[in-house]
Amino acid sequence: MTSRTTTPADPATAAYLLGLADDAMVYAQRLGEWLTNAPQLEEDMALANVSLDLLGQARALYPRVGELDGTGRGEDDFAMWRDERDWRNVHLVEQPRGDFADEMARLLWFSTTRLELFSAGASDPVLAGVMAKGVKELGYHVDHAAQWVVRLGDGTDESHRRMQAALDRVAPYVDELFTDDETVLAVPEADRGPLPSQLREHVVRRVDRVLHSAGLTRPEPGAWRAKDGRRGIHSRPMGSLLAEMQYLARSHPGATW
Repeated sequence: MTSRTTTPADPATAAYLLGLADDAMVYAQRLGEWLTNAPQLEEDMALANVSLDLLGQARALYPRVGELDGTGRGEDDFAMWRDERDWRNVHLVEQPRGDFADEMARLLWFSTTRLELFSAGASDPVLAGVMAKGVKELGYHVDHAAQWVVRLGDGTDESHRRMQAALDRVAPYVDELFTDDETVLAVPEADRGPLPSQLREHVVRRVDRVLHSAGLTRPEPGAWRAKDGRRGIHSRPMGSLLAEMQYLARSHPGATW
């Protein structure tokens, strides 16, 4: 008789990993929209590669979530067969493509925060593996975004104006990256690393260095700040993003390709 090893259910860690996977999956979809729309052919390729890196992180994490939550769901179940309220990503990654400067501002904040988190490691073996590989990828993402922010901020009057305006538009979505919601608080530190709030100081310091080099100012968010993405509350663009991403799978259930 052959014995089978099963993974003990761990709903708290599953919920935490789902947020990380959903951030990567949704942002990969948004970044993929730049293909043929970026200002340079090389940038088409660069942003496509960033998208593929994040897609790889999501694909590695979703099956682990399915193990830990006891459902056995795979990557397609999570990516293609969930409704909007079931997604746990932050609002920043679901916002429309917008101006190229908007994308560089968003990529700088997102990748710098994720790099700080991934650098801390975790005890869960799958998450630890994703983090170890992701540190190299995210280091490149941070560097790529920083170079563009400096190039645009320190460029012409027009590029400086548009880069500063992009930072202003992205600012209301930044705080959510550092929110200690109930999902992350339920996971032991060994499994999740530092709390999001503990990342804020390091991330802001790194972003400020980039902005200083570009002659740009980090805006303070106004009264309205995005929140509750981890609870499944999303902005209007999320619905159209999912409709496009899930269209083929939902139109042809059971199809393989």
